[in-house]
Amino acid sequence: MQTPQFDLGMLLDTPDAMKNAVKQIPCEMLHPYHNHKFELYSGERLEDMVESIKENGVLSPIIVQPDGDTYEILIGHNRWNASKIAGLGSVPAIIKEGLTEEEAEMYVIESNLMQRGFDNLRISEQAAVIAQRHNEMFSQGKRNDIIRELQLLENPNALTSFPVGTKLESGDCKQNIADNYGMGRTSVARLIRIDKLIDALKILVDTNAIAIRSGVELSFLSEKAQHVVAEQAEDFKVDMKIAKQLRNVADENGNLDTATIVRIITGTAGITTKPVSIKLSNDIFSKYFSNDMKKKEINETVEKALEFYFANRKDPT
Repeated sequence: MQTPQFDLGMLLDTPDAMKNAVKQIPCEMLHPYHNHKFELYSGERLEDMVESIKENGVLSPIIVQPDGDTYEILIGHNRWNASKIAGLGSVPAIIKEGLTEEEAEMYVIESNLMQRGFDNLRISEQAAVIAQRHNEMFSQGKRNDIIRELQLLENPNALTSFPVGTKLESGDCKQNIADNYGMGRTSVARLIRIDKLIDALKILVDTNAIAIRSGVELSFLSEKAQHVVAEQAEDFKVDMKIAKQLRNVADENGNLDTATIVRIITGTAGITTKPVSIKLSNDIFSKYFSNDMKKKEINETVEKALEFYFANRKDPT
């Protein structure tokens, strides 16, 4: 079998090269990826990682990129968090320089997908993966290179057999993604929309406080409108009916005013004050108006008379 040709500018394709690239970085010089969409370990899983690090140290280096005088974590948020809890002053890291925003995001998403599996991700995390696939932010070759490198970190001695991601064919992108992940095309479309929600609403979707289909409707609202919805959702349930109504009354950019959002969510959208209707008696009408006067002219006359009356009315003392 012929050894795959790697992008040497991206890959660390030998164990020795990997070891030479590993640096010990103080924990306080590291910070999470700015757009990290994945939940950190907690409970027993975190406790097990902390105990393992106390006994064995961090066996697999994290991956970071320079960020001024500090480093932004791309892969290894849980190892970094557990290391701090375990009392370690530093963690081993591989520094990646010159990455584009898209390449950095690929590291974050692909590593989480490989570690936990798609089915074990939260709804918002699945949405992030599917949206990234749909946007095709990277060339397929670049994606495969990154996947190979991640697999190499897990098994440095396996240099010739790397299962790579399935290349998306041209045509119906949603259907191709659906086939790759064993889901319906509609589910793919919904997850793409869920990724457009603000973080506060994604949390509500993840916890089933807001249904996925309701979240899809809310994703068409502007970011500002979504923030108002999230605030109201703390006290009121936002169901499918409300979500659809919000989308229907928003403008083409998803904008609608705060008062409207509050009225719809709190259930007062349909409550309006019935205008008072006053009819003039025949005697009064015939006294001031002729039968051939038009309605518009009568209204204008009444309005002028009322303005004159209230302008000259003296308040009682």
